[in-house]
Amino acid sequence: MLDIARIGVGPRMSQAVVFGDLVWLAGQCGTAHTSITEQTQDALAKIDGLLAEVGSDNTRILSTTIWLANIADYDEMNAVWDAWMPDGCAPARACGEAKLGGIGYDVEIICVAAKRTAAP
Repeated sequence: MLDIARIGVGPRMSQAVVFGDLVWLAGQCGTAHTSITEQTQDALAKIDGLLAEVGSDNTRILSTTIWLANIADYDEMNAVWDAWMPDGCAPARACGEAKLGGIGYDVEIICVAAKRTAAP
């Protein structure tokens, strides 16, 4: 029987949930009231940290949903994303515009990833 592991558990959500070889990350945001570039960099750094903690990395991301407070920030966010995502590892991805949960937040990134497997 597989156990469920929860990382960064809070009153409403966990930052990551692991079940078997799959990892679900909560939406990650950067520092509010900074540029979309800085917020995206911060969010991706948080994703890197959570994935490392559960034995994964950005080459193992299966799907990503990105919410932007203003879709006009799409190109600026993508410039950061493109520099962060290794060639040939792009996940299934969606991006849309939405009101985000806090004032001053302009990007939220949600991921599902596979854990690294040990070499045979």
